[in-house]
Amino acid sequence: MLDLLSVGAITAVLTTIGTGFLGEAGKSAWVSTGGLVRRITGREVTAPTTPDERERLARLVHQGVHEDPQLARVWMSFARGVPLPGVTHRFLRPTLPPAPGYFTDREPILKMLDKEATRAFDGRPRLALLHGPEGMGCSTLAIHWGWRQTARFPDGQVYVDLGTLRPEAALGHVLRQLGVRDQEIPHSGQDRADLFRRCLADRRVLLILDDVQSAAHMEPLRVSAPGVVTVVVARRPLTSLGAQSIAVGPLAKRDARLMVERIVGESVVSASRRVLPAVLDRCAGIPYALHAAALRLTAQSERPEASTVPESDDPVRAAVDDSYRLLTPGAARLFRLAGLREWPALDAAAAACAADIEETEAAGLLEELASALLIEPTGVGRYRYRPFLRAHAERLAAEVDRIPACSAAVTRVVARYRDLAAGAAHAALPKSWRVPSTPSSFTYPDHGTAVAALAAEAPNLVQAIRTAEEFSDLDTVVGLGQSLWPLQLKAGHLDVVLPALEVAVRVADGERFSGTRTAGALHFQLAHCLMELNRWAGADREARAAAHHEQAAGHVRGHASAVELLGIIRLRQWLPDDAYACFEEAERLYGGIHPGDEGFGDLERAGALLDRHRGNALGQLGRREQALEYFGRALSFFREHGSEAYNTARTLTDLAMFHMAAGESHVALPLIDEAIGLLGDENADFHVERLRAMREGCVTPD
Repeated sequence: MLDLLSVGAITAVLTTIGTGFLGEAGKSAWVSTGGLVRRITGREVTAPTTPDERERLARLVHQGVHEDPQLARVWMSFARGVPLPGVTHRFLRPTLPPAPGYFTDREPILKMLDKEATRAFDGRPRLALLHGPEGMGCSTLAIHWGWRQTARFPDGQVYVDLGTLRPEAALGHVLRQLGVRDQEIPHSGQDRADLFRRCLADRRVLLILDDVQSAAHMEPLRVSAPGVVTVVVARRPLTSLGAQSIAVGPLAKRDARLMVERIVGESVVSASRRVLPAVLDRCAGIPYALHAAALRLTAQSERPEASTVPESDDPVRAAVDDSYRLLTPGAARLFRLAGLREWPALDAAAAACAADIEETEAAGLLEELASALLIEPTGVGRYRYRPFLRAHAERLAAEVDRIPACSAAVTRVVARYRDLAAGAAHAALPKSWRVPSTPSSFTYPDHGTAVAALAAEAPNLVQAIRTAEEFSDLDTVVGLGQSLWPLQLKAGHLDVVLPALEVAVRVADGERFSGTRTAGALHFQLAHCLMELNRWAGADREARAAAHHEQAAGHVRGHASAVELLGIIRLRQWLPDDAYACFEEAERLYGGIHPGDEGFGDLERAGALLDRHRGNALGQLGRREQALEYFGRALSFFREHGSEAYNTARTLTDLAMFHMAAGESHVALPLIDEAIGLLGDENADFHVERLRAMREGCVTPD
């Protein structure tokens, strides 16, 4: 009993619900929490958004429940139905990418890493920085050392390439490696960082952060836990990082020769002994250049005297030039045209569009490029360019293919992603008026497959939006932006979607789209995204902008929907009076839709959703009878429509939380059971799991 009423336990409950850990069920819990907190504290309280705010609120609740035994019992009943994050029993043991078999030397650096990893812990993070220019092998060195240390890190080794990731996205990637499910990952960067540190608090884990741009870039991933060692890989010294800084330089000639021998074998090295000294001199001990040269030796095609690159030039660039000259013409052309943009995960279909060739041909050419070390695999059938290689491809394309061909290549790839996104969005939400109705050659068997396709291509879609903006293809920018709606609504990939929506909204605010339904739709999407991230001020601003554009366009349905969203934002902020006023205004606007108008056939459903929202607002205000009336009206509508099983379950969840917050677990129990039964065929396993935890809280004796 005392544990559930402690400041720490109350803070944990607020954190679990407020950070999105409970998914859809958590949204109901958060709204009900606002009403319960208001009742316990006897005052209007704005929803907390940071750990400090949640702790301050927990102290107010703590004071209230210790002054009133009845309120203490109500809080305990409510808190028992809130499962705390169950990361521990699902904790995975992540591993590093494969280490190369040709690793050579670096013993002094390996010993320095050993020393940092084993030094006495004094509160400072065990943190090492490996820095060196592209091609020097810093990433390989970190991975090789990690594989030598598996016994030291029994809880796993995490690798993340931060090159193109925002900190929030990087945290999400790491949490998934640690076994946290998507539904359990908080939306905000601060809450993700807190969960990440809790996951590692008593673990012995190696964390390798590759391609770090600055100290601020990796700060959210900094861990002070005594069992965690972090190795940072960067291209330059990061003096403000506070790490053991280790410069990685070229290999000595003896070790360079040994590396080549390990790659191609002693017999090839022996057969190449006439040219090998010149090869080693030209590579200057840089691992990438040595690896590329070794592959050429295998084909007995290394001829230093045939090179057009001066001996004094950059060895890495010289190696890339040499590898490029040995490509087949088709592979060389693909290397140039597919590298014109920074596509995070290029596949054969996109590469085929870049070069205007068949997909099967592109697949073979991509393998040729990977074998020549000009691109690197990122997964099955997907590749990427390292920055120095893409820069090289871009320079060559400008010289060989010229601007018109380069522009056409990029345009074809962007058009493919636009087509894919439009088809997937329509398949994911076939009845939604928010997704673009653009014809598409892409079809999907069901909405789950369509959402998965959008999720798989999400980083490329973001790059496509940025590229389309740069090319002044404004229709593609806004179309791609609207196609992301199912991804943020169904999959919750907010950290990926957000930067793309910011670009799309910027374009929509221009003269061409201002005052149109398109602008209203994109502002609505951005408002929804910011709301889920608990960024209330931004969400409020964007919802108002959506309402403004929809009203200017004369789109009553969109105008009403934007006002309704504004009310939901206020509800999440625990501002029920403002929320209720928005819902009333939305109902008035919906009333202006007449027979024959767009959206008229959906008015009853829209009204039921509004009733559900009004029930929640009235519940926060403590107006019990009116809240039950609106919940009842919404529930009656959804129960009567067999295709509304999910919304029926959502309404039941809201109503169950309402009763739990009132200390009426016996009333909540049958509602929870009904919701669980309805969700059996709705692919909502996580929601069901949370409902079962709520049920357990209802049946647990005081």
